Amino acid sequence: MTTTAPIADPVQVRGACPHDCPDTCALLTTVENGRAVRVQGNPAHAQTGGVLCAKVSKYAERTHHPERILTPLRRTGPKGSGQFAPVSWDEALADIAARLTAIAARDPQAILPYSYAGTMGLVQGESMDRRFFHRLGASLLHRSICSTAGGEGLMHTLGGKVGMKVEFFAEAKLILIWGSNSIGSNLHFWRIAQQAKRDGARLVCIDPRRTETAEKCHEHLQLLPGTDAALALALMHELVRNDWLDHDYITRHTIGWEGLRERALEWPPERAAEVCGLPVEQIRRLAQDYGTTQPAAIRLNYGMQRAHGGGNATRAIACLPALTGAWRHRAGGLLFSSSGHYPVQRAQLQRPDLLAGRQPRTVNMVTIGDDLLRGDAIQALVVYNSNPVAVAPDSTKVVQGFAREDLFTVVLEHFHTDTADYADYILPATTQLEHWDVHLSYGHTDVLLNRPAIPPLGEARSNGQIFRDLAARMGFTEPCFSDSDEELCRQAYGKAVDFERLLKDGFAPLPVPDAPFAEGNFPTPSGKCEIHSARLAAQGLDPLPGYVPNHEAPGSSARYPLAMISPPARNFLNSTFVNVQSLRGIEGRPVLEIHPDDAAPRGVQDGGLVRVFNGRGSYECHAAVSERARPGVVNGLGIWWRKLGPNGTNVNELTSQALTDLGAAPTFYDCVVEVEARLHKEHP
Repeated sequence: MTTTAPIADPVQVRGACPHDCPDTCALLTTVENGRAVRVQGNPAHAQTGGVLCAKVSKYAERTHHPERILTPLRRTGPKGSGQFAPVSWDEALADIAARLTAIAARDPQAILPYSYAGTMGLVQGESMDRRFFHRLGASLLHRSICSTAGGEGLMHTLGGKVGMKVEFFAEAKLILIWGSNSIGSNLHFWRIAQQAKRDGARLVCIDPRRTETAEKCHEHLQLLPGTDAALALALMHELVRNDWLDHDYITRHTIGWEGLRERALEWPPERAAEVCGLPVEQIRRLAQDYGTTQPAAIRLNYGMQRAHGGGNATRAIACLPALTGAWRHRAGGLLFSSSGHYPVQRAQLQRPDLLAGRQPRTVNMVTIGDDLLRGDAIQALVVYNSNPVAVAPDSTKVVQGFAREDLFTVVLEHFHTDTADYADYILPATTQLEHWDVHLSYGHTDVLLNRPAIPPLGEARSNGQIFRDLAARMGFTEPCFSDSDEELCRQAYGKAVDFERLLKDGFAPLPVPDAPFAEGNFPTPSGKCEIHSARLAAQGLDPLPGYVPNHEAPGSSARYPLAMISPPARNFLNSTFVNVQSLRGIEGRPVLEIHPDDAAPRGVQDGGLVRVFNGRGSYECHAAVSERARPGVVNGLGIWWRKLGPNGTNVNELTSQALTDLGAAPTFYDCVVEVEARLHKEHP
C-alpha cells in the first residue's frame, strides 16, 4: 500500500505590489505546496480595496513563467545575440569581482550602476546596491527617467513631492485629471473619482490623447503636447479678470503672486487657444468651473512633464490651488506625488558615508546612449531593475553603446530582456513573491511591507543578496554589508513606523493631516507656496513659472510634420509584463494611433503596417486609425520589447536625449515624426 503526503492547506501571505504605479497595492498571495497560485488585492487595505489591475493579477504567471532565468548565465555569442551558457554562482561572482576590481584599480568611476523602478522597493531598489557602489567609488547615476522635471518643479513651489490625500478626491466637486490615463495607470484613484462623479462632481480630463479616462469624463481638453503651462497661465488670466481669487490665502500663504499675476495677464484665452490647439470657449469654461467650484482638486500625473517645459508646467499648475484657496479643504488642492510625505531613512539604507569624501561624477540615465559612446569613460555597467535598451530614449545609440566589445556588462534579471541580450553575465534575480521588501507610495500615504510568499525559484537571489555576495568577493568588510534583507526593511523607516504593525497587518498609515496646507505650512524654506522661487533665481533661472516651448514643437518641421507622444499600452507597465503571454495576447501588437485626417493623405489604413521615422531612427508597427489621436499628433503606444517589434525596434528609436527645463529629465513626449504606409501585413 502506498501513501502520499497530505496536500498542505493553502496559505495567504501579505505583500505589496512592487511596480511603478501610484497605487502601491497591498497583495495577498495564495500558496499551495510551495507554488504561488493566486495574487489578489488585500481587502483589509482601504487604498487597495481587494482590487488589482489586470497586470498584477497575472503576477503568479509572471513569477512561474517557463522562461524565468533561474541560473547565472555567461555570454557565449556576440553581444545582442542572446547566446548564453549556465555557470555556477561561484564562477560568475569570482569573475565579475575580478573584472570590477581591475577596473576600479584604474578608475572606479569607470563603473556605472544603472537601475530604476523595476521594483519600487526600498530594499531591493535602493539599499545594499547603493552601499556597494558607494564603497566602490563608482559613478553616481541621476535617476531621472520618470518624474524629476515635475518633482523639481513641485519642490520649488510646494517644497517637495507632497499634496492632498488621495481618498479625499471622493468629496471634491470638480476634479481635473491632468496628464493621466487613470483607468490604465492609476486604477484605484479612478475608483475614488467615480465615487465623486456619482455624488455630483464634474470630471475634466486634460490630455493630448483621447484616453479611456477622457472618454468617461464630462469634458476632455485635447491640447497639443507640451502646452500645459500655456493653459495654466490662461486659467490664471481668467481667475484674475473675474476675481475668482482667495486674496486672504494668497496674502498669508504665498510668495510672489504679483509677478505671476502680471505674467498671467499676458495670456488671454485666445493666445493659449492658439498655442494649445484648443477652442477658446473650452478654456474659458474650465477657468470658470475651477474659479467658482469648491472644493476643486487636481490629479496631476507624469505625462504632462515629459516635454521641454515640464518643470515650469508643473510649477504653473501647482500654483493654481493657492490662488483659489483650494488647499483650505481636505478635498481641494493637488496631488502629483505623495512620496515626499514618507520619513525614509535613506542615509541609513544607502550609506553615502562609504564614499569617504570622494565625489564621483554623475551620469544622467536619460543620456546613456551618448555617454556609452563617449570614448571608454564607462568601462563596466551593472544593470538591475531596468531595461535600458528598451526604455531609454534614442535607442539606436543605446544599442550601439551596449554593443561595445570593451564594455563589461552585468544584468540582474528575471527574463531575457532586450538589455539582458547584451550582457556578459546575467544573474537570476528574485521576484516580489520571493523576497523581503518595504515600500512607500507616490499615490497614497500608507507604508507597506512585503513578505516572501515562496522560496526563491531555482538559484535566484534577491538584489540585496547579490550585492552582499559581490561585496564579500571584493573584500568589503564593513559590518553594513552583513545586514539581511529583513534587517534592511527594519532600517528603512527606523522608529518612524511601527514595524510590528507592518508584520501584523502588512501596512501602516502615516500621520498626514487631512488638509495639510489649509494654513500654509508648506515644506518650503519660507513655509509658503513659493510662486516666486528664490532658489531658482539663485541658479540664474526664471523664478516665476512660465511657458517653455517644446524642443520639437508641433508643426515646427516640414520634414517631420507630426508630433508624437508615447504613452503606455494599457496592459504593460513600462517594459514589464510584455513577455506575459496572456497580457501580450490582449495587447496584440505594437500600435501607432493616428487621426483619420492624418491617415488619409498618407494612404494609411487601419491595421496596416506603417513606418514611423525622424532623423534619429525608424520604427515599424501597425496603424490604429482612430480619434484617440488628435489631428497633427500620433500616439506610439509603448513600451514593447524591441525583439518583439516587426523590425526589431520600438518607439524609443524616435525619442531624443534632450532634457527638460528643470530636473534634467527626459522629453519622451517632445518629438516630431513622419509616417508612411508600408505593404499591408496581416496580424500573424
